[in-house]
Formats: sequence, structure tokens, C-alpha cells
Amino acid sequence: MARKKKHEEHVNAEAWAIPYADLVTLLFALFTVMYAVSSVNDGKFRVLSDSMIAAFHGTPTTPKPINLGEKESGKGGDRKLVGVKPTVLLKIDPATQIAPPPDPNTPLIGNKGTQTEDPASFSKMQQQVQDAMQSLIDAKTVSVTRESLWLKVEINTDMLFPSGSAGFSDRAQPVLDKLAAVLKPFPNPIRVEGHTDDRPIRTAEFPSNWELSAARAASVVHEFTKAGIGPLRLEIVGFGEYRPLQANDSAAGRNANRRVAILISEQTPANAAMGSVQPKASVETKGKSDE
Repeated sequence: MARKKKHEEHVNAEAWAIPYADLVTLLFALFTVMYAVSSVNDGKFRVLSDSMIAAFHGTPTTPKPINLGEKESGKGGDRKLVGVKPTVLLKIDPATQIAPPPDPNTPLIGNKGTQTEDPASFSKMQQQVQDAMQSLIDAKTVSVTRESLWLKVEINTDMLFPSGSAGFSDRAQPVLDKLAAVLKPFPNPIRVEGHTDDRPIRTAEFPSNWELSAARAASVVHEFTKAGIGPLRLEIVGFGEYRPLQANDSAAGRNANRRVAILISEQTPANAAMGSVQPKASVETKGKSDE
């Protein structure tokens, strides 16, 4: 008997189209999701960027603040940002890379609000300071000058401190007591700055000029607190040799640069004379030193 021939199975040449279509659909869904989540909120991105710059390179130098309390970029741009305060960035002087002196309008730590000092009262304080320091002003060891929002009293450190030391000399006590007696009744904030010449120092106590200048400013602040001036009014800054008045190429120039500057703000925080916050010292970096 003749055997029947087996028919060959039909091969579907388009079977690949189904998994290919599934793959294309999945890829489309994937890229759609990626596009949706990649929509960047410009405001939040700038905040993150500036925070990273501040962490690795110091404070950002842009003079423009980022207004976070108004609108949010991207989707729903008119939606308010809840619980986010506007950020104001401090502009650094590119010439010195040192932040400018604090704004006298800014209240000290722990204070709320400011009040403007009576100009007549401030002028009265200036006159009292000049009268108390007149003999030293005549001897050119102390200078009293009125600046924009400050009264500046500069005292030559050779009269206050022995060479390379932050301990007072015998002549320092009467001078600081006179000055403290004048400043004590007034509520104005006081900033004490230490300055040196450019001669290096490297001791166990003072590795550089920064430490020496800040320690001298701190000694003056401690003397003021002993005389009864509220610690909340006081601030310490050490500038080392980096804010000279004259060139350091002569004995007279170095002598002028070794000084303690006492800046009394014309603006008074509402409770500047209250509280007992410890004075703060800012030593900015390491450098050379004084005597």
C-alpha cells in the first residue's frame, strides 16, 4: 500500500513582529517615564547648586539673592513654595577674598530688631571718648575718627602689649579703663579688631599672626567685660598683617600697622545691653606674624 506524503509545517515568517511590538511599547513607556521625572525645578536646582558650591568652595559670590518664597519654575509655576524662606547670599570682595565688615543694621545674636541711636547721643559719646583719650591723641598713640556708621578708636599695640604677647603692659590698664568707662553707659555694639605688622612669629602659643591678632583683640574684650560692658555688645576679629595702614618696609610703617581698632556702631540693637552671650572670635586663616 502506498504511504501518504506528510505535509511540511507552515513557517510564519512574521512571528518576530509580536515580540518586537511589545519591546517597542515597553521602550516607549520607559522613555516617557524618564522624560516625566527629568523635568527640573529650576529654583530647587539652583539652591542645590549653590549649597554644593558653598560646601566645597566657600560662600557663592553671586550678588543676586535667590527668591524662593514667590514662584516655582516648571510645572505649576504659580504654585507657592510652602515653608521655604528666601535666601540672601553674602557678596565677597574679590580683591581681598575676605567678607566685608558686618552690617551695623544687623542685630547681634539673640537680639530681635534694631533701633537707630539718637545722633545727638552718639555725638556725645564721641566727644566723651575724645576727651578721655586726648592726651594719647596728642601723643599720636591713639586716634579717634568718625566713619560712615562707626566711631573708630585705634590704639597702638606697642602701648598695650609687649612684643609678641597678648598680655597687657603696665600702661594698658588705665587707657582701657578710661575707654570702658565712657562706653559702658551706651548700648552700641562694639567690634574689636586686632592687627599686626608682617614680621613672622611661630611659637607654641601663637603659630601665626592670625592667632596673635585675635588673642590681642580678645584681651581687650575681656578687659571691657571686667569693666562692666555687656558681652552681648562685643565682637572679636583677628586680621593678622593683612589690613595694613602703611607699608611694612620701615619701622614707622610697621609701628602704625600694629594696632587694636575698636569700632563702635552707630546702630543699636533693641536689647544690645542685655544678655550674657560670650564674645566670638574669628581667626580667618594662617599666615605670618608680628614681632
